Amino acid sequence: MVSTALASTLARRNIHYGWVVVAATFLTMLVTAGAMGAPGVLIKPLQDEFGWETSQISSALAIRLILFGFMGPFAAAFMNYFGVRKVIVFALALIGTGFIGSLFMTTLWQLLLLWGIVVGFGTGLTAMVLAATVSSRWFTKHRGLVVGMLSASSATGQLVFLPLMAELTERYGWRSTVFFVCAMIMVAALAVLAFMRDRPADLNLPALGETQVTPPPASTSLGVALMTPITVLKEISKTSTFWILFATFFICGLSTNGLIQTHFVTLCGDFGIVPVAAASVLAVMGIFDFFGTIGSGWLSDRFDNRWLLFWYYGLRGLSLLYLPFSDFSFYGLSIFAVFYGLDWIATVPPTVKIAADRFGREKVGLVFGWVFAGHQLGAATAAYGAGLSRTELSSYLPAFFVAGAFCLLASILAITLKKSGLSNPAPAAAH
Repeated sequence: MVSTALASTLARRNIHYGWVVVAATFLTMLVTAGAMGAPGVLIKPLQDEFGWETSQISSALAIRLILFGFMGPFAAAFMNYFGVRKVIVFALALIGTGFIGSLFMTTLWQLLLLWGIVVGFGTGLTAMVLAATVSSRWFTKHRGLVVGMLSASSATGQLVFLPLMAELTERYGWRSTVFFVCAMIMVAALAVLAFMRDRPADLNLPALGETQVTPPPASTSLGVALMTPITVLKEISKTSTFWILFATFFICGLSTNGLIQTHFVTLCGDFGIVPVAAASVLAVMGIFDFFGTIGSGWLSDRFDNRWLLFWYYGLRGLSLLYLPFSDFSFYGLSIFAVFYGLDWIATVPPTVKIAADRFGREKVGLVFGWVFAGHQLGAATAAYGAGLSRTELSSYLPAFFVAGAFCLLASILAITLKKSGLSNPAPAAAH
């Protein structure tokens, strides 16, 4: 097998195969996030072709975001039962099916089915839970950094492809963007089939940072696997830690995916900025987010994660409150893109670290899956609410003021987490 031979070659050079798994996961999350972000540049073309209102299209995107979140805990259970590799390939096939089917849609219910339900299920299987699962299985050392890298790939994928997709849509129509997304999905699927493995034990390797090979846990029935997320939810819902993480991540989704990713291009259009230029601003955010989130992963291995979250949410809130006063000039949007981009999804590594420290490595995928469900509920709320604001009030700006205020609330909630029980490794532990 390719992976076995490659693992042996890398071992002779003192390189752990876990980094190959990270690369395959990075590509997968980059591509699926690009698929998630694609509808952001397609709202106007769909309105022009089918006559649908912003609020109607937003309802399909809200369904997708809800499913994207609530599939998280069950995605972790599926990965434990079927294996990460099989789940990812199935998810990519499902996303591709949703996009290919949309080439032939003519009515709103078909949009709701294909981009809402089918793509929602598919992307939900490869959400942030995938990052938490891969990092916890393959890494003890550098785990925070790995979570940061994979989180960055997801957020960056939502943004950096947008200028190209906007250009394709403008030149050749929205269906050309759909073909582009499907081509990306095929490349990612081939990489996963070639290089992804479920656990280090599959290649007789210990996790990076450990010396002993950890055997996979005993297999269970599918019914037990599907009930595990519910059992874990009953357990963690009795703790204040879970509800604080859930609430702050609800606000995280409210202020990122559902608002900026979904509506920013259309918002800029209201101020006379063409889609390609608006998408380019999002791409700048994605570039700065890449470094910001990896930096956040590095910091989360070294500092109190509660205070990291305090600063991340606070600064994001200030940037959102600033945007309506930027005049949407090149200078104003550039400041926003850098400031907001560094913080786009920097909240993920500290949140995963807190979840792992409080609830344990074996449960972190399921716990974070439920926390991420809160994220997507927030995203769906913003996706629909901002669209409704534009339809009823002819302006997106009230949604930005609301999101900014909620971010300031999240920064306060983060520091109410009790410090006891948190793992605060010394800097040397992360080397």
